[in-house]
Amino acid sequence: MSALEPESASARAFVALQYLLPHHLLSGLVYEITRSTMGPVKNALIGSFVRRFHPDMSDAEQPDPFAYESFNAFFTRALRPQARPADPDPACIVSPVDGSVSQVGELDGSWLVQAKGHAYTLESLLATDGAWAEPFRGGAFATLYLAPFNYHRIHMPLEATLRAAWYVPGQLFSVNATTAASVPGLFARNERVVCIFGAGPMSFALVLVGALFVGSISTVWHGEVTPRPLRRRTELPVDASRASLTLPRSAEAGRFNMGSTVILLLPPGRAAWLPALAAGSAVRVGAPIARLR
Repeated sequence: MSALEPESASARAFVALQYLLPHHLLSGLVYEITRSTMGPVKNALIGSFVRRFHPDMSDAEQPDPFAYESFNAFFTRALRPQARPADPDPACIVSPVDGSVSQVGELDGSWLVQAKGHAYTLESLLATDGAWAEPFRGGAFATLYLAPFNYHRIHMPLEATLRAAWYVPGQLFSVNATTAASVPGLFARNERVVCIFGAGPMSFALVLVGALFVGSISTVWHGEVTPRPLRRRTELPVDASRASLTLPRSAEAGRFNMGSTVILLLPPGRAAWLPALAAGSAVRVGAPIARLR
């Protein structure tokens, strides 16, 4: 039996330990260490990461991992221009991240599948029972997991305008497959940032879910949203002081500092996932994942 299967003893111990860990304290320590510009510290962190995860640096704007000023700068590295061109078909919805599909499908009313035997509600994910949840009931969702070796910037799946955004406090459980299969309501329990967009008459949402050791989530409109000194639900400003509220498809919208998960929500009847998209599928920024109807 694989150690990653939720039935294994090691998997159960891994999940049980997470209930005991001081999530935010540990993530705060990681936040400070990964921003160190001291050569020996940042080079040791980068070297250890490269040896363990073997990230592909060939499409990075700076391919030398040790040329970055800190581990976090390396981890959130930019790609070369046109390294992830958007599919030219305007009817395509493109992937907002590099990563893999954890779950994909349609909502059963307000319910989303987290993993086999686990589901959670749209209202708990968005931390709202109001008008912002209504457009997505019975719609479609894709849960996209970013592994540590992936590119960690988040891009627009469609040209759209930011309509609303808010921060939701929570825990910082790991979001890997083992934890998703074992912790009920994982994505509705973890700290997250919700962004609602309008693409013509259609709305869609990107939910940026934090995780253990994810010391920061940023958007181009708000800068660094987490960590926060006061962890309480907070409406984020919708203004163009940092970036245009309307961004083209595949434009950068935010980034994770360490790996995590993005959940894309679509309204009912407006798009269809590509037939090849399934749990375990690899996705890349700019590559098509759905078609508009």
